[in-house]
Amino acid sequence: MVAIAAAFSALLASQGAAQGAPASILVFSIAASMASLAVAVLGTFVITGEYSTGMIRSTLAAVPRRLQALWAKGLVLAVSIFLVSIVGVALSLAVMKLFLGAKGLAPDLGNRETLRILLGTALYLTAIASLAFAIGALLRHSAGALAAVLGLLLVIENLAQIPWKPLQLISPFLPGTAGSKILMTQAEINAISHGSVGAVLGPWQGFAVLLAWVAVLLTAAAALLRHRNA
Repeated sequence: MVAIAAAFSALLASQGAAQGAPASILVFSIAASMASLAVAVLGTFVITGEYSTGMIRSTLAAVPRRLQALWAKGLVLAVSIFLVSIVGVALSLAVMKLFLGAKGLAPDLGNRETLRILLGTALYLTAIASLAFAIGALLRHSAGALAAVLGLLLVIENLAQIPWKPLQLISPFLPGTAGSKILMTQAEINAISHGSVGAVLGPWQGFAVLLAWVAVLLTAAAALLRHRNA
């Protein structure tokens, strides 16, 4: 995230005021999109790694109430990703201020939309990691779970862009598409939704859809964990 911020800031600084300060906040959408792949892998392996090594039996022996073990692992993952993301955002802002502050092109922290995108970067990455964790808990196999997560976030999301009405109606409610709205300015959302036949979700509505995906998948994982062998 910090490296992307530095590269983007250097490019923007070389272009001067042609792009303007609003363009600088877009770096966090780019950075979050790249970082989401890393946190998805981590979220998957947090749970599937124990199944692949057999350590899950030791975990469940130490914590016989299985759901407590699942919630604890998910909570540790979510808090860790959120805190690391906040640090990444702060460091990125410092780098951008260094490159762009003198030119007046750094993100405006007095703008509510800017603050929403900065906070949204950490929230989005946390939710994506939790989504991957839920899928890992469901499938319990590292390769299969990782393929499912990346397939959902990359392959299906891209296929849904095909100009076919049923896909266009589904696309706004896919986890990555919906959740990423929190990383966009309202102007971007309006431009993307222009001419669209599907639902137009706002930033927080889209993030709520992503959280709904996480809640449903975690509920399914919890139900299966209670009724099948480790």
